[in-house]
Amino acid sequence: MLEWQRGEMMAKTLRRTAAFTALAKQLMSGARGGPSVSKRLAALPRMLKATAKGQYDGGVRVAMMAAAAAYVISPIDLIPEAFLFVIGLADDAVMITWLAGAVLAETERFLEWEKQRERAVVI
Repeated sequence: MLEWQRGEMMAKTLRRTAAFTALAKQLMSGARGGPSVSKRLAALPRMLKATAKGQYDGGVRVAMMAAAAAYVISPIDLIPEAFLFVIGLADDAVMITWLAGAVLAETERFLEWEKQRERAVVI
């Protein structure tokens, strides 16, 4: 391997590492003033419980997130990766990206719903 190729690979690795580090910091601090990842994860069981009781209107969205998680975890999905490695991984990457965005959006919506509900009870 030529020296300049090695330098390019190192630079690409450093940029990727810096991007992931910045993303992790933003997620942990609650980017844009939103709730942190720990608050969002702690809200998941409450959201599922409120949805199951019919108190929170997230039924369809929660069901779609559960289906997406099942798709990613499912061993049946491993078959395409065995034959079509890149394409098989790409569909998982798309699903994981959608799932992460859906969980972030829905937990933020749920936390806001909890705040509104607390205000309504106090007043």
